[in-house]
Amino acid sequence: MNEAQEKPTEFDLYAGEYDDLIRDPIREKFAASNRFFAERKLQVIHRFYGNRNTDTRALNWLDVGCGQGDLLKMGKSRFASVAGCDPSAGMLRSCSGLEVRLQTSAELLPFDDGSFDFITAVCVYHHVPVEQRETLCREAFRLLRRGGVFCLIEHNPLNPVTRLIVSRTPVDANAQLLTAGSSRRLMTRSGGRILKTRYFLLFPEQIYKRLARVEDWMEAVPLAGQYAVFAERAN
Repeated sequence: MNEAQEKPTEFDLYAGEYDDLIRDPIREKFAASNRFFAERKLQVIHRFYGNRNTDTRALNWLDVGCGQGDLLKMGKSRFASVAGCDPSAGMLRSCSGLEVRLQTSAELLPFDDGSFDFITAVCVYHHVPVEQRETLCREAFRLLRRGGVFCLIEHNPLNPVTRLIVSRTPVDANAQLLTAGSSRRLMTRSGGRILKTRYFLLFPEQIYKRLARVEDWMEAVPLAGQYAVFAERAN
């Protein structure tokens, strides 16, 4: 990992108590632990690649804004390699065992052109100033090999419960949520070709266990708590 920035980032201030800061009574009723939310994201990713007859074990994956690396740790056994980057040195200290790099610029990702087959940015863009989002998106496509896929996962502002939880979560105090349509337009302007949009986290954990197929069937209905947009590098 690169040396820490001299000036702490917002998330450096949150790193030591991050898990406590994202606690919310509604969120805790929705799922018993944070693991469920990560599992659902990975299920969405693997379902996307399964429908394309692509084995993720052949893919090199980068998670932009990886935070403490929870998603990478959970998913790394299903990919050829995994890596992460984040602007917060404090958050990256929890990424033991992972290849991670400090992102010292909001407009530059610290990897070479064409280094990855798959890139994610999970609940990152609502923290990125609007004027910097397209630049960051172009950076993600720069890092993709030809035919590589960028997946942007975000909170769904069309879901009122999501908006309520975000509004009272300290780490989201400055959040500006994006609709799926806004994310698609952003990715298209930045050099991507949209492949798939799906909504997920509609049912709480206990109900989802019984009605997973129903949630999958409703993947295009913009009612769920989060969405994923997949876009291919266009050139």
